[in-house]
Amino acid sequence: MSGDGPRTKVRLKDARAHTASSQRWLSRQLNDPYVQRAKSMGYRARSVFKLEEIDERFGLIKRGRIVVDLGAAPGSWSQYAVKKGARVVAVDLQPMDPIAGVTIIEGDFLEAETEQALVQVLEGQDRVDLVLSDMAASSTGRKLVDRLRAEQLGEAVLTFAEAHVGQGGAVLIKLVRGAEAVLQQQAKTIFRSVRILRPEATRSDSSECFLLALDRLPAEGTPAQEPGSLR
Repeated sequence: MSGDGPRTKVRLKDARAHTASSQRWLSRQLNDPYVQRAKSMGYRARSVFKLEEIDERFGLIKRGRIVVDLGAAPGSWSQYAVKKGARVVAVDLQPMDPIAGVTIIEGDFLEAETEQALVQVLEGQDRVDLVLSDMAASSTGRKLVDRLRAEQLGEAVLTFAEAHVGQGGAVLIKLVRGAEAVLQQQAKTIFRSVRILRPEATRSDSSECFLLALDRLPAEGTPAQEPGSLR
């Protein structure tokens, strides 16, 4: 992150009031420049800077594009997308505080009633330009189990994207290392370009990475358009 001078490490005033794990988490939050920057800019989470980096590199989000943000809470990705002028629908199982300009659907994106709600929100527009997913499966601490859970969740998002992203559109999915190989192969049958990214804002001790699939291929029977034609 450019433009930041030397930082003095912040220490907890009453560390004894917290468990060891809570102390580590709080200390990390207090000393994380991305956390402080997100707060100063009014974003709800530091993860916004991962999306910002990817968007600036690949031009995913532009005015008028339709974006569906899956597992959107607390909402920083939706905040960013709507500020860029996109039409944003945020979907999450948990209630979310409102975001100006964002339509929020509370529900499981895998459930038919949630998809029906999405169709109603889009008012007859049957395809979206971009699906975002910053979701993470619950961690067990066992690498194999966590990888399989990440694969399963990633496959569900990719299936959702296949059903809803229009020709030329894209999907961005958070994964964990080890889960990307299977998802890459699946994504290549749906999108023209697939790559794995690890933004600078990703914490050094995190195993997360992102699958970015660009330029949705035409479905069978759909006339081909020019490559890379996000609306």
